[in-house]
Amino acid sequence: MSTGPILVAGRSGQLARCLVESAAQRGTPLVAVGRPELDVEDARSVEHAVRTVEPSAVVNAAAYTAVDRAESEPARAFSVNRDGAERLAVEAQRLGVPLIQISTDYVFDGRKSSPYTEEDAALPLGVYGRSKLEGEGAVRNACPAALVLRTSWIYSPYGHNFVKTMLRLSETRDHVRVVQDQWGSPTAANDLANAILDILGQLGRGGFSSRASVYHLVAQGETTWHGFASTIFAGWAERGRPVTRLTPIRSAEYPAAARRPANSRLDCGKIERQFGIRLPPWLRSLDACLDRLLAEPELQRC
Repeated sequence: MSTGPILVAGRSGQLARCLVESAAQRGTPLVAVGRPELDVEDARSVEHAVRTVEPSAVVNAAAYTAVDRAESEPARAFSVNRDGAERLAVEAQRLGVPLIQISTDYVFDGRKSSPYTEEDAALPLGVYGRSKLEGEGAVRNACPAALVLRTSWIYSPYGHNFVKTMLRLSETRDHVRVVQDQWGSPTAANDLANAILDILGQLGRGGFSSRASVYHLVAQGETTWHGFASTIFAGWAERGRPVTRLTPIRSAEYPAAARRPANSRLDCGKIERQFGIRLPPWLRSLDACLDRLLAEPELQRC
């Protein structure tokens, strides 16, 4: 097995940036490579990047995540989320190294009344969810030892996400309308990054193929998008920053090209049993995110 660094496919996304940061804090060798050096839509690019790095593990943090745009760009969504993921899996299989594929709560239709387990039937509502689900299958076919991590509602001080969108809208609008009938677990990309590094540390001790499977990994606790927004605004106000009025609405009142699952809650018991991993409560991690955005205001613009 290669003794090279962990290779993260993707460089500018939330999870990739948090993986780089967390690995540096731990002294863990890791390199994040994005386009044009590693373009998952280009087989030769993927092969060249992986063979250049000769990684000890691969994390696929590259994804097409424009949920609404995917409805009008299905070919692009599948090219990245299914075919690109498969290309990385082929290379991981060739090297005989662990691969972690990041997936999503959007593989479910949200009609279940309790948190989804890994054994529940996946029935995506839109193109994005279908492309990620087919990506899961393509990865596991190409690299049977791969781990698939389904997560949800990711946010961080980096990139585009719900927390930063709410703070931006609070500065530019006299009120913000947010849906109150979709449930899930806001998950900090930093917590997810640390968990991935912990998992790879365990897999690196050998026998990683025996733990290949699909796992759910989200923060503790649950809320609605409106509840999430309300907590963001309350935390921002506590830090002395102005906030605007928040109005709850139903999903039917929010125009969107893609349908979202009403229930995005994921049961994380399986990954806790297998790896001893449990993410912190989302409320605690949100506080840490807001503290950082306040201390480093330049992050609010990038």
